[in-house]
Amino acid sequence: MTLSAARIDFLNEKCHQFRVALIKLLYQIQTGHPGGSLSAVEILTALYYEKLNIQPDNPAYPDRDRFVLGKGHAAPMLYLILAEKGYFSKTEMNTLRQINSRLQGHPCAKMTPGVDLSSGPLGLGISAAVGMAAATKLDNKNLYTYVLMGDGEIQEGIVWEAAMAASKFKLDNLIGIIDCNGVQLDGTVEEIMPLGNLADKWKSFGWRVIETDGHDIQAVSTAIDQAKAVTGQPTMIIAKTVKGKGVSFMEGKNTWHGKPINEQEYSAALRELGVR
Repeated sequence: MTLSAARIDFLNEKCHQFRVALIKLLYQIQTGHPGGSLSAVEILTALYYEKLNIQPDNPAYPDRDRFVLGKGHAAPMLYLILAEKGYFSKTEMNTLRQINSRLQGHPCAKMTPGVDLSSGPLGLGISAAVGMAAATKLDNKNLYTYVLMGDGEIQEGIVWEAAMAASKFKLDNLIGIIDCNGVQLDGTVEEIMPLGNLADKWKSFGWRVIETDGHDIQAVSTAIDQAKAVTGQPTMIIAKTVKGKGVSFMEGKNTWHGKPINEQEYSAALRELGVR
């Protein structure tokens, strides 16, 4: 579906607001993962504002779409969107990563409304998502399971075991998205463990592959629509992104995977984001 110009403007403004809110939040708590959160902003915004069938006032609604944040370290951005959608109070964001908070450094399904799966160990997300998608097929439910992964994450062997299973069971209700920013904790993906031709890899495992610009709201929305039209096989959307997108000195830098933001950096980031 082609979004109207007004809707695209609205969504892009939401993305800008989320970036500003993330910088303020992570500066305040002096912890968290800015790089991988900023790269996923448009993907998460397109999902939660355009595609997911959810009911924030009824998080356990049984026929809701499921979402799994495989790259669990991007939890701060997910929480900001969940709070904006009304799953919990925005003031609760101030408790992020504090003892006894519902908002831990990685998503916790038992504690946090709107979180369908606790995640953190890389590769666990898609593995569980395969099971969730298979279960909903067995239950004859007409819903989708989405899983967002990092490109560093798919270096894990467990990811490819899950990929084989999803293909075997023809899980066309499973849509994977790779936040493909090319950078991980200790360096670039190419330096740590090159992935080669990622599209060919997923195709060889029986998946339909769609490549898109992960910072283009319309492109992400269209890719998801195309994925939902696929039958008889799971789909992987390879979304090209930039780690730290929106803050020039964070962009493409592995040091910003999980670095606290100091006062000087905080002021510079807000200036770049147009906050005075």
